[in-house]
Amino acid sequence: MLQSALINVMVKAARRAGRSLKRDLGEIENLQVSLKGPANFVSLADKRAEEMLLTDLTKARPGYGFIGEEGGVRAGDDKTHTWIVDPLDGTTNFLHGIPQFAISIGLQREGTLIAGVIYNPANDELYTAERGKGAFLNDQRLRVAGRRQLGDCVIACGLPHIGRGDHNLSRLEMTEIQNRVAGLRRFGAASLDMAFVAAGRLDGYWERNLQPWDVAAGQIIVREAGGIVSGIEGDDDPLKSGNVICGNEFVHAELVKILKPLGK
Repeated sequence: MLQSALINVMVKAARRAGRSLKRDLGEIENLQVSLKGPANFVSLADKRAEEMLLTDLTKARPGYGFIGEEGGVRAGDDKTHTWIVDPLDGTTNFLHGIPQFAISIGLQREGTLIAGVIYNPANDELYTAERGKGAFLNDQRLRVAGRRQLGDCVIACGLPHIGRGDHNLSRLEMTEIQNRVAGLRRFGAASLDMAFVAAGRLDGYWERNLQPWDVAAGQIIVREAGGIVSGIEGDDDPLKSGNVICGNEFVHAELVKILKPLGK
């Protein structure tokens, strides 16, 4: 598959940072047995990956702005372009040696997402999309699943944990969805949940209280695979609201219909 110069830049950066994370993942098992635990190590792995991404992306596209989970906002001379980057989405999975984590890179031009890359170095799955050019997993074109009955669907969600999110609302949402679907899943990495929707592995996904770097790349990948992405309201921008629902046209509409009233 011929990739554009832009996607090549993003893929190269993601793969280099991914090699670093994969090496670090190999150290996690040893760290599990120490009293101190692997938390500090993972924090360093996270920051090291972000610095690698910042270096590579800035070298290839000087002047672009950069928003990263670790380093925050770095303004660039080019005010029209901004990288939105999560160097390690699925940190808790990584911390426990669970191979469900990813590097997520989105590129925004004048407020519109134009390209996205999500890379899981543990299994070498690379999801890419560029506006108007489709979405791909490695060299395979992606398309969202076509199911039109919620009773046949497998849906993913986020789950709030200690000190985070509205636990009562989450339980209410899960109860409503569980009664209508074939299966409910919680994998622990928002970017990969969205990538799985794009690949047709999941029929839909929703989560609240996310950050722009969690959903930027996934948003364009799902849309380029023929899916619909919004916030819980159905017409809001996940980058601004921090909430996301995605799926094919039918699943998205059904999830909005169920979830929107619960948050009122």
